[in-house]
Amino acid sequence: MFNIDLLIDGKAAPAAKGRTFERRNPLNDSVATKAAAASVDDARAAADAAARAFPAWSALGPNERRALLSKAADAMAAKTPEFIARMAAEIGATAGWGGFNVHLAAGMLREAAAMTTQIGGEVIPSDKPGCIAMAVRQPVGVILGIAPWNAPVILATRALAMPLACGNTVVLKASELCPGTHRLIAECLLEAGLPAGVVNVVTNAPEDAAAVVEALIAHPAVRRINFTGSTRVGRIIAETAARHLKAVLLELGGKAPMLVLDDADLDEAVKAAAFGAFMNQGQICMSTERLVVDRKVADDFVGKFAAKASTLVAGDPHKGNTPLGAVVSKEAVLKVQDLIKDATGKGAKLVAGGRAEGAIMDAAVLDHVTPDMKIYYEESFGPVVCVVRAQDDEDAIRIANDTEYGLSAAVFSRNIPRAMNVARRIDSGICHVNGPTVHDEAQMPFGGTKASGYGRFGGKAGIDQFTELRWITIETQPGRFPI
Repeated sequence: MFNIDLLIDGKAAPAAKGRTFERRNPLNDSVATKAAAASVDDARAAADAAARAFPAWSALGPNERRALLSKAADAMAAKTPEFIARMAAEIGATAGWGGFNVHLAAGMLREAAAMTTQIGGEVIPSDKPGCIAMAVRQPVGVILGIAPWNAPVILATRALAMPLACGNTVVLKASELCPGTHRLIAECLLEAGLPAGVVNVVTNAPEDAAAVVEALIAHPAVRRINFTGSTRVGRIIAETAARHLKAVLLELGGKAPMLVLDDADLDEAVKAAAFGAFMNQGQICMSTERLVVDRKVADDFVGKFAAKASTLVAGDPHKGNTPLGAVVSKEAVLKVQDLIKDATGKGAKLVAGGRAEGAIMDAAVLDHVTPDMKIYYEESFGPVVCVVRAQDDEDAIRIANDTEYGLSAAVFSRNIPRAMNVARRIDSGICHVNGPTVHDEAQMPFGGTKASGYGRFGGKAGIDQFTELRWITIETQPGRFPI
């Protein structure tokens, strides 16, 4: 069992009155983590600490921030075994998924470190004689990062790496489902030498989440918010921030389509579909939820894909002998099973998998899914994918866009111009040609459209989100005014 405290002003601290909460292992219900249950006052204290640390951190030279973030990346990589253990205990993740989380998150810290000298501005020609006009980017203050459980190291690191690189200080609101994993990220940053108060971590009991988040958003020092999570909660975050006129970066749910055109390499499409649909048990915002397959190749594709999916069995991640680990909770499995039952009751065919026991569920494939089935529109966020058969390219594009979401998508075709024409017409923030819907790199602009959110994480796109663009002028000649 992991015991963790809050991190406020560089020090581990218990919550007010010593309150704690437990995160239980989804496989065996044992206590995985006992964490401090922050009060509203604790949350405010974390924001106060970040505000006090901001002037010195924002004044630090870019190469000093670069060195500290690079050291944090090294510290994170060195703690890979501990991250894997915490992810397995808290969310049932496989060792492969845990290791990949640390690998990409360390890369995010290194990419953010490289960005410290790229936060540039420009000189803009002015019509006023003797006036030098500049657009200058400056850090904004305290950033509130709210991260989810499903890719815990990646997404919590993303919530703080670029804000720190830009000279801001951070309060990380950890997920109630993986507080130990999120807290370990802060330990990497402290080990690297970040000053007290630059990064603060708040953990809270589930029943206190709304009050804690509202208090943090309302805190006058908090200037920007980034949130990764469900669309339902994202709307609440955006509405709350709007009342305080604070900008929000939202990366929310998805219902990613992968289009298989009639000239696709089916073997490559099957490999990409299996990875995109079932990596981390389908619990990724980019997970392939819909396989939109041209009817002319649908039978062949489904046959090959069902055979592949049948090999993707789930088991105890601690044993490391199965490709899939546990789903985050028994309740999540029951939700997926309900979607499958609804679809098969309305004519869909379960062509692979579906075995479930507690939080364990094998990969499942539904064929002949239609819009009257709940799974056609609802995000399953589990180890199930549906096949929707399309008449032609136009119909495939229509089906791909027939969703409230717009995060990731993919198109498979041997004809690249044809695939690009299709990709351009899919309403999503991300689209891959002949690659899976699940693809992330630290330097890429990452984000969605529609109910998948707005704004972009990653690389230079992230600089815009976490800096203030100011217009500053210098007058070099005596003023001449009409009055």
